[in-house]
Amino acid sequence: MDSVPVLKTDLHIHTIASGHAFSTVNEIAAEAARKGLEAVGIADHGPALPGSPHHFYFPCLKFIPDLIDGVRIFRGVEANILNGGEVDLNEALLERLDFALAGFHDHAGYTGETLEDHTEALIAVMRNPRIQIITHPGNPRFPIDLERVVKTAAATGTALEINNASFVGSRHGSEENCREIARLCARFGAPVAINSDAHIAQAVGVLDAALGVVLEAGIPWANVVTRDLAAVLAFLGLEK
Repeated sequence: MDSVPVLKTDLHIHTIASGHAFSTVNEIAAEAARKGLEAVGIADHGPALPGSPHHFYFPCLKFIPDLIDGVRIFRGVEANILNGGEVDLNEALLERLDFALAGFHDHAGYTGETLEDHTEALIAVMRNPRIQIITHPGNPRFPIDLERVVKTAAATGTALEINNASFVGSRHGSEENCREIARLCARFGAPVAINSDAHIAQAVGVLDAALGVVLEAGIPWANVVTRDLAAVLAFLGLEK
């Protein structure tokens, strides 16, 4: 029997700066080290979501060391998708970060209502090279044309996230959409990110449910961009 592969990174983690999360960067790094992770991504919400940090917060991420407790720290954002495929951090700020996730969130300025609205906005975001990963695309609150989105991900090299929290308490009703996204990613060769969406240190690196979906779908391990530090560095185009 083949052994189950081990994920070594987690790029979707919120700190107390997100306003509704409960751990510091140091606490997150300590937990990641305890669990044997090679890298984590700090991805606090963009400023359009109530309670999130101001624009000024994001350039100040430069003060976080590259390594804490032996864990590589990537400085990023979970930007909010806005109307017209815009996001709530401008290009100048996105350039100063290691990576950018983007996703739909309620109460963050997006007013699209239909499947077509959501699909067109998401595809426009995926064409922005500053956005590397789309978060929780299986959220039933924002239905999308799954095949169009996955084909766009394959064409643009944008990773679609299989979000562990979607299976363990967040965004109820996401499961079948996530499974279908995984099947389509396997079919069309789109890159995939497996992340926790942790809002407290104890959830960092908790990825088993999402990993199971990816393996069940038959996604090649080489297409999982968060599999280890080397893969993340290559995907983001960063130096070691």
